[in-house]
Amino acid sequence: MGIPKFDFPDEEIKKWLNYIALICLSEEFQSLKKELETIYLQASVENVQLAAFQDALYAFLNQDEDEKTRPVHA
Repeated sequence: MGIPKFDFPDEEIKKWLNYIALICLSEEFQSLKKELETIYLQASVENVQLAAFQDALYAFLNQDEDEKTRPVHA
């Protein structure tokens, strides 16, 4: 598996990598990942650790997007 080619400036890529690293190191992320691993293990999901990691990261990235697009009420 290779690295996908993007036409983003290096600084933009570094910003995203730092952001993802902070998510992955957070207690909330680790807790969700462990919870998903337990659920996926019981459900006999293939490659439990990878699936849990991917789904937890996806949830955190989407959560942040949802917060950006959510209307602010006064």
